[in-house]
Amino acid sequence: MGFGLSGTGRFMRQVRRPSSRVTIRPESLLADSYDSATITIEHAGAAPPRIVVDNPHAAVVHDLSGAHGTWTAKLRARVLPGAVRVRVEVEDLPPVSVEVPLLPDVRDSFSDGTPDAIRLDRQSDRRAFRRWFTYLAEAQYFQPAASHPQEIVDCAALIRYAYRETLRAHERGWAEAADVPVVPAFEPVGKYQYPYTLLGSALFRVAPGAFESQDATIGKFAQFADAKTLYRYNTHRIGRDLTRALPGDLLFFRQPARPAYHSMIYLGESQVRPDAARYVVYHTGPDDGRPGEMRRLRVEELLRFPEPEWRPLAENPSFLGVFRWNILRQETDAHAPALQ
Repeated sequence: MGFGLSGTGRFMRQVRRPSSRVTIRPESLLADSYDSATITIEHAGAAPPRIVVDNPHAAVVHDLSGAHGTWTAKLRARVLPGAVRVRVEVEDLPPVSVEVPLLPDVRDSFSDGTPDAIRLDRQSDRRAFRRWFTYLAEAQYFQPAASHPQEIVDCAALIRYAYRETLRAHERGWAEAADVPVVPAFEPVGKYQYPYTLLGSALFRVAPGAFESQDATIGKFAQFADAKTLYRYNTHRIGRDLTRALPGDLLFFRQPARPAYHSMIYLGESQVRPDAARYVVYHTGPDDGRPGEMRRLRVEELLRFPEPEWRPLAENPSFLGVFRWNILRQETDAHAPALQ
């Protein structure tokens, strides 16, 4: 115990300022959006603590409860690995900070190259993804060409745009930056927001193989992917029967006379102008020096398209099938990766 001079006597005892005692168990978490730790806070006062996480994209605090100087809360990891600092503040006491490591979740349950950490494994998130993805793609069809985001120049660019913007946080200023004409009152994807995952800004897989821990840093993911890459490494085949398609699934084609792959987005019923019909939307891409255009067809129109090679029919060899995003993959989907 230290001593110091007092104003009224020669010495006075130095009083140690009380503080909170904070423990977090376990001491590290898996960044999988499920793993959680218990925070225990002990202090002499009756006031509830305030718990602040330095990066809410990495972890969140919930279920604070307690009394009589002992409080507990849950710290739940999201999917952004690294270290998160938890700061506990109690009135009239010095704050206490604890650092918690969040370990990357590198599991790949389907061996399709997509880490489980970015799969949308809650039904609510899959529903939110489908609603936003199809709305964002369809909304561009109703926009004047001059108002389209400059990046949308072909079928894959439309898909990349809608996919990326679906996974962003739809905060103030987002709609203007993303060229979204009207913001619908849809629930957001809750598991994470782009780019706050172990993949960072590199959304799309661009190389074969199951996911390995180093893949995010050695160029196996990128922000750009053409239609062939989306087909091979980012989606899986559901079948060649269009009746199995769900909103947000993709239709892929490859014409013998055209080496490039082409893709369409299956919308199901329109969210912009509902009329009970089912639709697809796509960008034609440049052709003979022309920039191409957005098109939206009823499924019945597509099935009777004048050029039979564009009809999504099982007997059409140019129709590769109905494909679903790997981040939406479930046990009930086909298991074989679309590596053809």
